[in-house]
Amino acid sequence: MPPIESAGRSQLTGRMTLTEQLLDALGREIVLGRFAESGFPTEAEISEAYSTSRSVTREAIKMLTSKGMLSARPRSGIVVQPERSWSLLDADVLRWMLERKFSYKLLQSFTEMRLGIEPTAAALAARRADVKAIDGIERGLQRMIAAERGEDDHLTSDVAFHVAILDATGNPFYVQLHELVNTALRISIQLTNRIKGHTASIPAHRRVFDAIKAGDAAAAHAAMSSIINDVLVLIADAQAREADQGKPRKRVDKASVRSK
Repeated sequence: MPPIESAGRSQLTGRMTLTEQLLDALGREIVLGRFAESGFPTEAEISEAYSTSRSVTREAIKMLTSKGMLSARPRSGIVVQPERSWSLLDADVLRWMLERKFSYKLLQSFTEMRLGIEPTAAALAARRADVKAIDGIERGLQRMIAAERGEDDHLTSDVAFHVAILDATGNPFYVQLHELVNTALRISIQLTNRIKGHTASIPAHRRVFDAIKAGDAAAAHAAMSSIINDVLVLIADAQAREADQGKPRKRVDKASVRSK
């Protein structure tokens, strides 16, 4: 029996539909490499382990296949695809990967992607945002300020600020990134806050908001770039510290010390 046996029935609880719950459970198992040696189970084995109908199981497998994580072939059955084939722009896949294990490399890669998206989004928001959109960004900032006083949640308020800027671009492609950025930022901000031991800089985020409200696209781009570049520096510093901690210490020759 594949390694889903002990993880099955108890996992499928919560507010999601059975298909969504099974999708989430199997996606996590794939990302953790649980099927690397045993191979992916059959539909019948999954249905038995998770107490799901064949139709629910089949739909979950179809969704994982659309995310590039599985392939189904007539003679070879269901096969887990290599990680390079997975759809990293899929919010579920990115969440499973970010939750799998703390990875500076993955966090760095995602932050670099943010650097290519969010500063331009801030600049577009400065050019195009209407009163309603600017109010949405300001609400995010005010929530961050309230979180500093213990009156709101640091994580959700920070995410709300960044997502409101995507919405303020008026560009449907940026708006389509809403779920991806929302999902990934929740993990990213948690990890970066854990590294530095404190929350996001209110003055830095205020500079972004002030520039957008003033219609200054260049200043909005620069202010957002500064926030994200600070995160990249933070990640690099943390990587360096971890590498130093992993290095073996040099042994000191006591006789040599006494002779000096």
